[in-house]
Amino acid sequence: MALSEFSPTRRELFSMIGKLAGAATMYQAMTSMGFAAESDFRQAINLQGAPAGKTVVILGAGLAGLTAAYELRKAGYIVKVLEYQNRGGGRSITVRGGDRYTEISGDVITCDFADGNYFNPGPWRLPHHHYAILHYCREFGVALEPFIQENHEAYLHSTKHFGGVPQRLGDVKNDMRGYTAQLLAKSLNQHDLDQMVTTEDKEKLLDWLKTWGVLNANYQYAASGTLAMQRHPAVLPGGGLMPRWRSSQPLPMSELLDARFWTTMSMDYNYYSYKHSPPMFQPVGGMGKIGDAFTRECQELIVFNRKVIKIDQNANGVTVYHHNSQNPNAGVEQLHADYCICTIPLSVLSQLDVQVSPAMKEAIAAIPYETSAKVGLEFNRRFWEEDEWIYGGVTYTDMPINQISYPSDRLLSKGPAVLLGCYNFGADSYKFTALNPQQRIEAALVYGARIHPQYSKEFRSGTSWAWHRVSWTLGCYGIWNNTTREKYYNTLCQIDNRIVLAGEHCSDLPAWQEGAILSGIDTAKRLHHKILTT
Repeated sequence: MALSEFSPTRRELFSMIGKLAGAATMYQAMTSMGFAAESDFRQAINLQGAPAGKTVVILGAGLAGLTAAYELRKAGYIVKVLEYQNRGGGRSITVRGGDRYTEISGDVITCDFADGNYFNPGPWRLPHHHYAILHYCREFGVALEPFIQENHEAYLHSTKHFGGVPQRLGDVKNDMRGYTAQLLAKSLNQHDLDQMVTTEDKEKLLDWLKTWGVLNANYQYAASGTLAMQRHPAVLPGGGLMPRWRSSQPLPMSELLDARFWTTMSMDYNYYSYKHSPPMFQPVGGMGKIGDAFTRECQELIVFNRKVIKIDQNANGVTVYHHNSQNPNAGVEQLHADYCICTIPLSVLSQLDVQVSPAMKEAIAAIPYETSAKVGLEFNRRFWEEDEWIYGGVTYTDMPINQISYPSDRLLSKGPAVLLGCYNFGADSYKFTALNPQQRIEAALVYGARIHPQYSKEFRSGTSWAWHRVSWTLGCYGIWNNTTREKYYNTLCQIDNRIVLAGEHCSDLPAWQEGAILSGIDTAKRLHHKILTT
């Protein structure tokens, strides 16, 4: 099943900025568009003194809504949460064996994974500098474990170079570094940089380049005993009379440049930026454990299976019109409250009748949502560990699946295991989700087998997820750029009389759970302040 190649993405744009203007400029660009900023959470909030009898209705039991609900209830407010689904946690979801979900097309997503196996269709990792979500994990007792982001044993794969043979990430990184060091050393030895460095500094630089780039005595990057300790050897070290180990040959520099692996290595800045710097974490048993914990803490506040169809407000309060989401013919009910925090994704909210200012309506309609698709594949054994020594990490490819991520949990265990067989965005995600659920799995298997031939023999079951085909979100996350953030962001986050919005789309960290939680905290604080001062 063939899908055409992917087109340039925002990630590649950031990569070009970084290479042309430097890391600082790249980080500034990412921050301005809301994709790199560190969380500003420093300590738990402690709201107090809610006026007696004040009521707040919260629309959506995702992390933003439940964070606000949790904190406002502690302050003394009467809180009610209306949730479209039969579960809390929103996009913080984990799919397990026996789960079933229906897409807007009517296609049913099923999962037949073995007991204990799971798939995270939404968020899947927690940076160490996302302080707010780590705070609530600690407070609610959510056990975390390391998430392995970078693994030198994982692959970089190009369909057009090296005969389509995947190359180990560590080898590519070493070769790129080695050739760079070789060229710089040559320039120094040819006196090309004499106007820039002193004689003393030149000697220091040459010594550093020899070590950093693993160069030989002639400042060449070539096979050597030292290099054999840096990249995969041609013959592995042994014992006794086993074959003696020897160095492998570096990849040819010209083909390495033609492959442009640096664009793949820079995807999401997994290897170069603070955004994904180690350590990273994941909840033991799946990302849904975080949503489950928030839901447990707020259980008595939530009414599940409620579809909001209209939101009215006046000087005295807010009225939310809703009905049973599982029964379209059910009668419409009304819920009255003094204030409303709405965390419904803008992709859905823009289609509802919401009584807010024209400026707020314009802002709600202005923010598009990213498309994304994932495919989870279960195999009979961990062949990536047993055959290829890959323990966690991510493989990148120019095929439409974009990524293969290996599980970081239960390493060295036996029996069936799940890897992320596809994670793509934009045009590639549309190509995948134009297929029915079974065809998506088949496509991921065909593409993945070009990297791991064991796919066909070891495959057990699969499932998929397409965020723009999910009725309760209609997209993955809110997309901001410099123009929209300047024009709409403040308006979107303002309290509009008695209604205020929250969610990852109302943060400097769109797409991240941290952004949702910070938005929930900020909204709760500002609403509490308004109530106390008006």
